[in-house]
Amino acid sequence: MPLQISAKIQIPDEELRFTFVRSSGPGGQNVNKVNSKAILHWGVTTSSALPADVRARFTAKYHNRISGEGNLVLNSQLYRDQPKNEEDCRQKLRTMILSVLHAPKTRKATKPTKASQRRRIDAKKTQGAKKEGRRAPRGDGE
Repeated sequence: MPLQISAKIQIPDEELRFTFVRSSGPGGQNVNKVNSKAILHWGVTTSSALPADVRARFTAKYHNRISGEGNLVLNSQLYRDQPKNEEDCRQKLRTMILSVLHAPKTRKATKPTKASQRRRIDAKKTQGAKKEGRRAPRGDGE
């Protein structure tokens, strides 16, 4: 079953490759026998599932998680169950893609109002007057 990201984007299972290794942490003797840690490998740069603009935002935001070959590597060892860890990896990938799905709004520079400029200058003058009042009085050089 493909990983459904949005109504238009879904990643086919053929693009997702899982490997399993022994998990660290608690688990008793079972941890020495079962490969429950799931590692997801996904070729971001070669994937046909992502539109070009989403791919560009994804690679820019998560460049530190993408290998030199263009593969994203995610792992999960949250659960002591292999299928649950695999599903956790899928959800992590879905969350990552959803975070870059829409382009951020461009910031429009605004000019401060006359009133806010006046308030700022008045606040600076009162602060300066307060500090001026803390100074020791000047001597006439006697």
